[in-house]
Amino acid sequence: MTPAEVGDDAYLLDVREPDEWTAGHAPGAHHLPMMEIPARMAEVPTDREVVVVCRSGGRSGQVVSYLMGNGWDNVRNLDGGMQSWAFAGREVVSENGQQAQVL
Repeated sequence: MTPAEVGDDAYLLDVREPDEWTAGHAPGAHHLPMMEIPARMAEVPTDREVVVVCRSGGRSGQVVSYLMGNGWDNVRNLDGGMQSWAFAGREVVSENGQQAQVL
């Protein structure tokens, strides 16, 4: 799915590492690092569209496959990750007071 296809009501699940999240993420996104997914799957909604994002789309693609293999049918990968999100002009915010950037 492209950044332009992500609706305002989508649950954006950012699976990047904490330093990547702090430097810049989509507003309203939910942070759940990839390695914590198996222990925290219950936090991933099953009743609405979930768009999984990482830096470039690789890790998020793995998370989408993992979740689908465990019964989720509402998860999609953000093509190109946060890099394509920022390139498309979608808003990026930081958690550290610095100018937001995609690491």
